[in-house]
Amino acid sequence: MARPKKTDTLDTAQAIELTAGAIQRLTCRTDTKAQAFLRDTKAPGLRVRVTSTGHKSFVYETKLNRQTIRRTIGDVRAWTIEQARTEARRLAVLVDEGVNPIDQERQQQAEREAKKAAAAALAVTVGDAWAAYIAERRPHWGERHYLDHVAIARPGGEPVKRGTGVIQPGPLAAFMSQQLRALTPEAVESWAAREAKTRPTQARLALRLLRAFLSWCSERVDFAAVVPAQNPAKSRRAREALGKAGVKSDALLREQLPAWFAAVRALPAAPAAYLQTLLLTGARPGELLGLRWDDMNVQWRGLTLRDKAESKGGEDGTRQIPLTPYVHHLLAGLPRRNEWVFASTTKPAPIATPRWPHVDACRVAGIEHLTLHGLRRSFGSLAEWLELPAGVVAQIQGHKPSATAEKHYRVRPLDLLRLHHEKFEAWILEQAGVTFDAAKEPGKLRAVTP
Repeated sequence: MARPKKTDTLDTAQAIELTAGAIQRLTCRTDTKAQAFLRDTKAPGLRVRVTSTGHKSFVYETKLNRQTIRRTIGDVRAWTIEQARTEARRLAVLVDEGVNPIDQERQQQAEREAKKAAAAALAVTVGDAWAAYIAERRPHWGERHYLDHVAIARPGGEPVKRGTGVIQPGPLAAFMSQQLRALTPEAVESWAAREAKTRPTQARLALRLLRAFLSWCSERVDFAAVVPAQNPAKSRRAREALGKAGVKSDALLREQLPAWFAAVRALPAAPAAYLQTLLLTGARPGELLGLRWDDMNVQWRGLTLRDKAESKGGEDGTRQIPLTPYVHHLLAGLPRRNEWVFASTTKPAPIATPRWPHVDACRVAGIEHLTLHGLRRSFGSLAEWLELPAGVVAQIQGHKPSATAEKHYRVRPLDLLRLHHEKFEAWILEQAGVTFDAAKEPGKLRAVTP
């Protein structure tokens, strides 16, 4: 029998002993998406597949549980015929044992990926997880809360904006380069003991943020495997090492009002207006800094402040307080550079929180250790001189109702709040020695001291 020529067309309906020449002569239609198979007689189930593009590969095909199984072995240019036969025989043994080679391969691939993910999880650092945490949670946080997370973990080393020196690392900076799995209760307790000697207040905040972060990690598939079941930051020893926060009592005294107002009103317009408004409204420093021009209702003499969630303000997270005459004068006198009332002169944003200008003003006035939050505390403390209703003061400041009657049976409209608030403002200006004509047009008034 004559040897077939290289140009002869193979009969793919018949199984043959695969040879390099036969594989070379195997062709397929090119006018449609089709494929052809050439069966091997020496290794049952072994085929050579050719596609309409001319690509050829070894495949194994058989039936298992009345279903056709077809698994690609490899390219004919990478596998020899004998290697393909050996692989086909191995697959045939699996099928005889009732194992689907495709399912087995998928399972093995899943196991390899799981091992790879586990190895990656073991290598992940606290800094990597922290970055993912604040990126995911930022839409649910206020700007101040987000900045606390950034500052508490910053590496430090940058030059300070005021004075000389560099910014110190945040309390949690020491953890950022460590592996997440190394964050054990013992490590947290040792950290707390060190931080308690230099900055316990910041460390207490850091411990609270760390506890929330680790709870988030325990709920994430990619981090849960390396975080202990018991939150390492929920450590009694760590809390005891840092101690309890002291009660803050910084507030303006009535007799300090003249000196404070004189020093603050000597500052540039925006910081001066901000600090006076902070005292006269009892607002939180951050929520007042975010005041926009659209938040001023001149017709009904009201201010809309974006409240903290826990203060239970309006349904949209805001609360309404009166726009008192002197505060209206201060705000109306500011230039409208952008949407913000206390606008920066260099960028479309509010001014930076004027802590240092306030420190300078307090130094001039001879007042020590008065913080911006101390001005909010001063509002509530000075209101005692007029015996203003505690519920009115709390509602203006955005505090939670302190009793069932306040929460469910007291509805104070804006005009009722204004009655008490304007009385408070007039008394403060009187004690400060500020002469103010409330009958003239806001923004064109001239407030003078005798």
